Amino acid sequence: MEVAISAAKPRLSALVAAAQRGERVVITKRGEPAAELVACPGGHVEEKPRGDFFARLDAVRQRLGITAMPPEEARAFRAALHDSALSRRLLGVD
Repeated sequence: MEVAISAAKPRLSALVAAAQRGERVVITKRGEPAAELVACPGGHVEEKPRGDFFARLDAVRQRLGITAMPPEEARAFRAALHDSALSRRLLGVD
């Protein structure tokens, strides 16, 4: 991604995180490439919980030992989780 230096200043943390994930981040000055953010070798990338439903669902499935599921069973499993009270209990939100 290319980002103007004026736009990069308030987003520096997000741009560094993108570079750590392996994205190419080029900072431009007056429309010309001026610098590139590069992750340090061996740098630690701290993952934050994304908070979306299916990411948490996958975490619950892994915790319960459900790593592989045929597509028809997966659809039934997701349909059963449309009960919001059950979903909240399984995901530990309540």
